[in-house]
Amino acid sequence: MSASSVTPASSAQPVPECSMSVTLADWGENSTGDIDVAAGESCQIPIGIRGTVTDSSISQKPAYGKLKKINASTFEYRAKAKYKGSDTFAIKATGQGPKASGTSVITVHATIK
Repeated sequence: MSASSVTPASSAQPVPECSMSVTLADWGENSTGDIDVAAGESCQIPIGIRGTVTDSSISQKPAYGKLKKINASTFEYRAKAKYKGSDTFAIKATGQGPKASGTSVITVHATIK
């Protein structure tokens, strides 16, 4: 029996999408969301507003983790190792959808377990 199907955690695995509960508004309106992530783990946050993201940036850095921009429509959050509690950060995104266009701020509340 071979154990070749077992991949060590240190290998370059794609980062999973955050399990996110979010109320998305349209472009030009602000939104909030909640994610759960384990201490020391990371996950990706796609900007899920309908339409095209033309630009995005970090408008509020997290206090207990790191947030990095992957591309215009995706960010990666990594929770601080050994920290359990909450964290908050915000992403500012500009885009155009079928009904509206403008800049939105998505505030994300992270629960780190």
